[in-house]
Amino acid sequence: MNIIPILRIFDVEKAKEFYVQWLGFQVDWEHRYGDNFPLYLQISKGPLKIHLSEHYGDGTPGTKVFIDYTDNLENWQQQLLAAQYKYYRPGLEDAPWGAKTMSIIDPFGNTLLFSQQT
Repeated sequence: MNIIPILRIFDVEKAKEFYVQWLGFQVDWEHRYGDNFPLYLQISKGPLKIHLSEHYGDGTPGTKVFIDYTDNLENWQQQLLAAQYKYYRPGLEDAPWGAKTMSIIDPFGNTLLFSQQT
């Protein structure tokens, strides 16, 4: 079973700058019903897949997605800081459930909470 969150976006270029250029996701596919229609696309980073949608009613701005991240979260956080994305500098926190977490808010108010067991 795969569960893929759908996150609402309002600016394709800003979404790609954030998710692809900064976070390192890749665009798997894009779909529009025609010219001047909203974009729907899938991005992925390893096994993690997220759908981004400009369609009204797809997702709700302010959604929080919990992501059980199994790779080296501290290393990735340092890479993100080194990239010097001008809108965000994520930190790490020790969670009460015995994990290290990194919370990132996208340009549309959606929160990605990455968690790695310690």
